[in-house]
Amino acid sequence: MEHAVYQGKTIRLSSLSRAMYQSIYEASISGQVTCPYCEEPLKLYIGIQKHPYFHHATSPFERSECIKKDRKRAEKPATKPKENVTYVERNGFRVPVSRSVSSSAQSNDDKWKNTTTLSNFPAFKPTVQKNSAHDTGYQQMLKDQHILLDANQQEAVTTTEGPLLVLAGAGSGKTRVLTARTAFMIHERSIDPRSIMLVTFTAKAAKEMKERLRSYPQMNDRVLNQMLVGTFHSIFYRMVAHHDPHTWNMNNLLKWEWQKEQMVKTAARELHLDEKEFPFDQALQQIGYWKNTLIGVRDVRPQDQWEERVHYLYKRYEEMKKRDGLFDFDDMLYGCYQTLLENPALLARYQQRFRYFLIDEFQDINKVQYEIIKLLSRESKNLCVVGDDDQSIYAFRGSDPSFILNFDTDFPGTQVVTLSQNYRSTHSIVTSANGVIAKNKARRVKKMFAQFHNDHAPLLFYPYDEEEEATMIVTDIKERIQNGDNPSDFAILYRTHSASRAVFERLTQSNLPFVLDKDSDSFYKRRMVRSMLSFLRLSLDPNHASAIQDLVMALFLKQSVVNDIKAISILEDLSLVEALGKIENLQAFQQKKIQRIVPRFKSLSNLSPLAALEMVSKDMGFDDFVKKRGNEGNKMEKGSDDVRDLKVVAKKFKTIPEFLEHVDHMIAMNEEMKVMSKQFHDSIQLTTIHRAKGLEYKYVYVLGGVDGSLPHDYALESYRNGETEALEEERRLLYVAMTRAKEALALSILQTRRGKTAYPSRFIKPLLIKQPLLSPK
Repeated sequence: MEHAVYQGKTIRLSSLSRAMYQSIYEASISGQVTCPYCEEPLKLYIGIQKHPYFHHATSPFERSECIKKDRKRAEKPATKPKENVTYVERNGFRVPVSRSVSSSAQSNDDKWKNTTTLSNFPAFKPTVQKNSAHDTGYQQMLKDQHILLDANQQEAVTTTEGPLLVLAGAGSGKTRVLTARTAFMIHERSIDPRSIMLVTFTAKAAKEMKERLRSYPQMNDRVLNQMLVGTFHSIFYRMVAHHDPHTWNMNNLLKWEWQKEQMVKTAARELHLDEKEFPFDQALQQIGYWKNTLIGVRDVRPQDQWEERVHYLYKRYEEMKKRDGLFDFDDMLYGCYQTLLENPALLARYQQRFRYFLIDEFQDINKVQYEIIKLLSRESKNLCVVGDDDQSIYAFRGSDPSFILNFDTDFPGTQVVTLSQNYRSTHSIVTSANGVIAKNKARRVKKMFAQFHNDHAPLLFYPYDEEEEATMIVTDIKERIQNGDNPSDFAILYRTHSASRAVFERLTQSNLPFVLDKDSDSFYKRRMVRSMLSFLRLSLDPNHASAIQDLVMALFLKQSVVNDIKAISILEDLSLVEALGKIENLQAFQQKKIQRIVPRFKSLSNLSPLAALEMVSKDMGFDDFVKKRGNEGNKMEKGSDDVRDLKVVAKKFKTIPEFLEHVDHMIAMNEEMKVMSKQFHDSIQLTTIHRAKGLEYKYVYVLGGVDGSLPHDYALESYRNGETEALEEERRLLYVAMTRAKEALALSILQTRRGKTAYPSRFIKPLLIKQPLLSPK
């Protein structure tokens, strides 16, 4: 249906501003929208597969009489109603503050945009994989066990001598190749299993390798126990612990982040850094990056004040560890490298012991790992690495695709085998992903080929904003589950944790089971968001203890001031906000600013949440805080982005109490989901693209396919400065996201993002063809 009644007025979808769709949708969920003919509740459908429409909420079937009347009414051209605008006097000007929901007809740019399909790819032609005419007895035995290899996989398995680079594209069966190659080396080439080192990136991957190996003929625990299979950290730690067990005693390991953070906080006090304000997690990540790229304390060349501070923390952190005989996980790698360099005899013994090296996920390797492997394999040169430079997405941890790109230069005589068959995804998904990644310049040229095809071409859908994006995805998932799919068939992927805010909130309202990354804190607990919300909390409760702590940070005051505020509050019987205005011994500009903003707290509580946030930004000085501290230590998450995200949410609510109630509920739900996620076995996955690497799902939704999100703003800024590396990694991220999908892929192209006009990602633009999937209902 096209028409409905809301707030006593009849509205027509084709005349409704796109910005209002989500508001009407939420009003219909709470029973505030009714049928103009039978007066029964209506709901607004907003999904991916169909054009929006109203339907009866309580009836399983549309009421035919209402539909007939509505169709007849819809045939009449929409008239532009007179605008009902409310004005307010502000500084001598009349400013419009509100309009009725039916106040304006849609412009061409404001209309619903139908979902489209990606279709500019060639017809599917199955690739026939020929079996080798020279199968050995062992290879035939593998076939008898239903362990089948295509021609390229077989070449990778049987090439056992010398350096070998296996370019394993997405879904190409790299684990099968690694395990089959290991079994082939032992039983066909009679290679001593004690001379083999098989390295993975995670303990889970190492466990999977061993389980897979057990399924091969003649492979048993006796053989497996002779091999060295494990992660870089576990293997290299065993080396240093065997050489110097006293120094590398596990009792001296800093196992937890809080232990490291406690040490750098001690060092931070020497610089008089505010513990509440300084981002120690980012500092520790930077220290880890320096160590993993073999940049010692003396080698750091700080580029700005942030790096100068972190460099000092790095220096003191290393000194404190040395003083107390402690080490962390990064030291296991750095220490192993130093030990091998400083002990040639020890290195020679390991070079004689291990003659064959197999490295998984080679695109994720960092410099210290690479240099250790080069040392160990220098004598035998039997190094097989399996990876895909198109999936190198961990630059922040020190990984670099150049290790693959330059592998045959570092290892002369390298043979290169490309696994080009994708056994995971459909033809249309694989071809579309090929079209995206082919634009990268710094890569080894290759093209993947799918093994099957279906009728579900990748979809592009066009939400008005983040709220509607979440509604469309959850609606689509509900429909597919009603048609027989399972929750675990679905994954929703995003560039950064903050991008999941809206879809998390919509899922909590849907009763659908879902899990999210265990380390993803609530959006509303982010430093900048928490500080901004403190103004609103104190406008309702001027004695809000935790809010006053968050507030002083935004006012550039030290946390010690909080104790002074509490003391004045008690001694003079004042609220915390009033006591703030009594603080002395401040710099003149601070005193002036506080005297200006304290009286404004009372007026905040009478505004709408959005108007209140605008007042906090412009009239109470929060914009100054964002400019000076909003991006410290983190180029990925800008404080200004958090502020705009918060304003997108605030638009949905009429009062500050209602808004803060929602905030607190979402914080509680986030904590609850972290606990409950362990209980869900069949659930929708919410995760960053980085976390999804190596996984696969039947259906994948990728959020925010627009410039600023994918690619991220920081990469675009680097590109404008003449640097291409960050932009190419962002393209690899989108490639990884697309190739997680097995049967269906949907990419979201937001019309507005964080309250501003958004533009389709430059990565997706070359694939766009204007071909409507469905006409309006």
